[in-house]
Amino acid sequence: MFVAQVTGSVVSTQKVASMTGHKLLVVEPYRLEAKKRRSLVTTGRTFIAVDMLGAGEGDFVLITQGSSARLTPETKELPIDAVIIGIVDQVQIEKHSVYSRNKS
Repeated sequence: MFVAQVTGSVVSTQKVASMTGHKLLVVEPYRLEAKKRRSLVTTGRTFIAVDMLGAGEGDFVLITQGSSARLTPETKELPIDAVIIGIVDQVQIEKHSVYSRNKS
């Protein structure tokens, strides 16, 4: 699993039947900043993930990839490689909050 931020969406009107009705989001993985370990920073990569929870642009989410993406009851029949399995409320490292969804 990894943490990513939703940065956009993908619209595909032609796709395999099993994918009809599933929202596709562009996600950008984040990692812990190495030196001070007090913030999350982008990895500079992007993925397309199937959204099972109603995440929106700007949300930080939990992603699982590969065969693990097809282990939920909702995804077991889908031809996917990445799925959003959680919307992140807070990330804490060494008792320090590096991300909070409610922070303004």
